[in-house]
Amino acid sequence: MSDSRSPIDSEAVRQKVREGYGKIAGSGGSCCGATPTCCGSTPMASEDLAKHIGYSAEELAALPEGANMGLSCGNPNVLAALQPGEVVLDLGAGGGFDVFIASQKVGPTGRAIGVDMTPEMLSKARKNLVTYRERTGLDNVEFRLGEIEHLPVADASVDVVISNCVINLSPDKPQVWGEIARVLKLGGRVAVSDLALLKPLPPAVAESVEALIGCVAGAVLVSETERMAREAGLVDIVTTAKSAYIDGMVDWQDPLYQKIVGCLPAGAKPSDYVTSLETTARKGRGYLPGSSSSRSGGCCG
Repeated sequence: MSDSRSPIDSEAVRQKVREGYGKIAGSGGSCCGATPTCCGSTPMASEDLAKHIGYSAEELAALPEGANMGLSCGNPNVLAALQPGEVVLDLGAGGGFDVFIASQKVGPTGRAIGVDMTPEMLSKARKNLVTYRERTGLDNVEFRLGEIEHLPVADASVDVVISNCVINLSPDKPQVWGEIARVLKLGGRVAVSDLALLKPLPPAVAESVEALIGCVAGAVLVSETERMAREAGLVDIVTTAKSAYIDGMVDWQDPLYQKIVGCLPAGAKPSDYVTSLETTARKGRGYLPGSSSSRSGGCCG
């Protein structure tokens, strides 16, 4: 599934995403101003959603107010099986939700780093960090401004990379997977929860800005995710689709999603096309810097 977008078009996509998520940060988690968030849950339902996908009550209790904006489509922290002392990097950290959860798992001898390209989100995360430190006594978290296609992280410096419903937003996904492989230590792990396609979206949905900000239009086929991870030099790749999760996750009555549904064929529902996808992999000895498709300028998504 190739993409003919030029670098200018890719930057335009990033800007639209940056603007959309800047508004979410300012509104406390809502794409459309009223209740539901970008990936579908309402603010009041954010905690219920988090518990449903495996976050414990104890983990959630330590979070600063507003860190959980209901933007999750899975639980990469559980997938990652984080251990004390590890360095974990979260791509698209938002208000810090998964970073703060990871911080508790890696403990005071570990490190949790969040990267986000949206200044408003980064400001929100850093404000939340002050409360988090006071509440937990942990001082093992930092947030960095940057694009996930160009991570502000040194080569081979991270034990685990996680991401939650973010890579689908990138206009250059092979580059993201190449960056994941670059920053991982030998044997390091990646655990991603994201949206993926069971079949191609109707053109009207794929071209919709609302569908992009709603975490749908940027998704690629499951097979594409596997290919990009493999070509980045990762091994032991496992993908697990959770299609039923989509219907339970999303409040399709939200105006944003009504626009998406309106572009689908009669009788179709989003979960006919979109699935929540768990992807795990690791960096093997066969990794060669610069060998991934991300270095060739290819672009999928």
